[in-house]
Amino acid sequence: MSTLLPISVLISGSGTNLQAILDAAGDGRLPVRIVSVISDQADAYGLTRAAKSGVPGMVLEAAGGMNREGYDQALGTLLEKSNPGLVVLAGFMRILSAGLVRDWEGRMLNVHPSLLPGYRGLHTHRRVLEAGESHHGTSVHFVTEELDGGPVIAQAKLRIGPGDTEQTLNARVQALEHRMYPAVIRWFAQDRLRMADGHVELDGTRLREPVIRDEETWLRS
Repeated sequence: MSTLLPISVLISGSGTNLQAILDAAGDGRLPVRIVSVISDQADAYGLTRAAKSGVPGMVLEAAGGMNREGYDQALGTLLEKSNPGLVVLAGFMRILSAGLVRDWEGRMLNVHPSLLPGYRGLHTHRRVLEAGESHHGTSVHFVTEELDGGPVIAQAKLRIGPGDTEQTLNARVQALEHRMYPAVIRWFAQDRLRMADGHVELDGTRLREPVIRDEETWLRS
């Protein structure tokens, strides 16, 4: 039996991407062992999802007056105790400090609901609709000190329809994330994926652009 990669998942809310990872790990599609789920919100439903799967859940809320560096020092201590081979951000709504990101460079992934480098930050579905874009999607990238600016590994692209709203785009994008994020984590767990000199390498080849697949292809995978 191959060794399972230990991973820690950071969340802030409902944890739908966490559930996709739990499901993929549980049925053998994803060769990982989730060693901790850490939330900055005590009422995050993702903690309930973790508990139902027998995964240790931890809450680290920002204490009164705690700055970002202080919080991230405490977060770094929790991660060191869990000792994951990969840290997965799954709807974690805090901006991480440069020091913590450097400590986990090349071993930290994030999923962002836009086709990066476009539409970094919040409210991406609303913004693409207001801009009249024809396409939207989601990206998985390595985390660097630049917000939503790390090298992009993979993207799922969808065509925006005339009847799409923020709510329908959110649902469509989440469905794609639930397919794409476990797939990218699997590449990392299989030693196929790494970050080298600020670039993505997949199967020993530096990618000139992310792995881009359309909505139908990801949903069939």
